[in-house]
Amino acid sequence: MTIVRTRTPSGEAIVILPEAEFERLRDLVEDTLDARLIDDSAARLASGAEELLSEADLDALRAAPSPLAFWRMRRGESTAALGDACGLAEEEVAALETGARTVDTAVYRRLARALGIDAEDLMPDAS
Repeated sequence: MTIVRTRTPSGEAIVILPEAEFERLRDLVEDTLDARLIDDSAARLASGAEELLSEADLDALRAAPSPLAFWRMRRGESTAALGDACGLAEEEVAALETGARTVDTAVYRRLARALGIDAEDLMPDAS
């Protein structure tokens, strides 16, 4: 395999190598990054910072009126208790759960923090 080390006209050091070698190196980097993601995810699961949902959980999430309703029920919280934890009235939480009301992202962040999840897991789709 021929590898050429040279410089650009501006003086930047560059390496020229066969395309197959470049592709092999790129694949190795991607594999390494994938392995790191898997290790990080396994560590978060082991520490309890992240949880897995079963197929039944996913079915319940899809069947719930909203992600907020699913996560509140999964955590065993009442709408009143969740509202108290986030500075919202019970009626506001109920309206958010049914989609009758929307709020800004700061409120979703407070709700998510109280439920121990990421805010993105609660926010309605933009569509």
